Amino acid sequence: MDLKLLEKLSNAVSIGHICEARDIAKRELSKYAEVTPFGQIGLIAKINKGKDKTLLLDAHIDEVGFIVTSILGDGFVRVTNIGGNDPKILPATVVTIHGKKRVSAVFASTPPHLSSGDKEIKELKDLVLDTGLKGAEEIISVGDLVTYKSEFCSLYDSRVTGKALDDRAGVFCLVELAKRIYDKDIPYNLVFSFSEGEELGLRGATTAAFEIDADEAIAIDVSFGDAPAVRPDQSGRLSLGPMLGISPVLNKEVTETLKKIAKDKEIYIQFEVMGGRTSTDADVISISKSGVKTGLLSIPLRNMHTPAEVIDIDDLESTIDLLEAYIL
Repeated sequence: MDLKLLEKLSNAVSIGHICEARDIAKRELSKYAEVTPFGQIGLIAKINKGKDKTLLLDAHIDEVGFIVTSILGDGFVRVTNIGGNDPKILPATVVTIHGKKRVSAVFASTPPHLSSGDKEIKELKDLVLDTGLKGAEEIISVGDLVTYKSEFCSLYDSRVTGKALDDRAGVFCLVELAKRIYDKDIPYNLVFSFSEGEELGLRGATTAAFEIDADEAIAIDVSFGDAPAVRPDQSGRLSLGPMLGISPVLNKEVTETLKKIAKDKEIYIQFEVMGGRTSTDADVISISKSGVKTGLLSIPLRNMHTPAEVIDIDDLESTIDLLEAYIL
């Protein structure tokens, strides 16, 4: 696997009108598929084999972040959420403001020596960004986008950390899958969807699924990885493979086929049981037009929606292996 590609995807910015990760995916996929930007809401890549049926594979390419709401004096700026950010991790977190030029900033943090001892977590509306800029309004405007500033790096063994691995990990899996599969005898037309706006309500996948009109689909996303403060029944363990979604909104035939293939091929998987919505693109793909038979694979990820998300490379390998076996 090309881990340099994963690093590029993680470090890239794709939020709102900024589409760096989409451009990276387009360059890579153009070697193996017919690639078409889909408006402002994603990228579609087709491996057309002249078959009667179409299989859609989806991973969202956008990331969480913020948007500037006001510019205060002395270089301070207020923002609000784009997607679900956790206020408790924000004080002293470094971000990039995408103004007339890129500006580094940090969420202001009160030193413990000066705090009142109140342990209540502040809301985002109570926090400010410190840019250090005098005359910030000359470079920064209301409506400018803001993203976490962190660099992808390797941890011990097969673990890596970085921003936006939700869901650039899924994007990476599909690009690597296209490399493996493009010249093989495939019983479907394959369409890869890299949708924008998942963090804003599954927007990209809603329109992409309508346009593609597939017979079957599998969404590839991330889900909660194990950690000391996370209940085992609410998470998947890193290194034990992707989490196969089981839900009434998902197609039982697709799910059971993925389960059987994993067993036959001795590919590690684990299970994620949900009583209804999956909160992934699978929800809207499955009800597009007259309905699409849809499955879901989720990569276990720690520290979701933070600048230091953690995944295991072995889980990416298992995900790619399972998707390749399913297709063939």
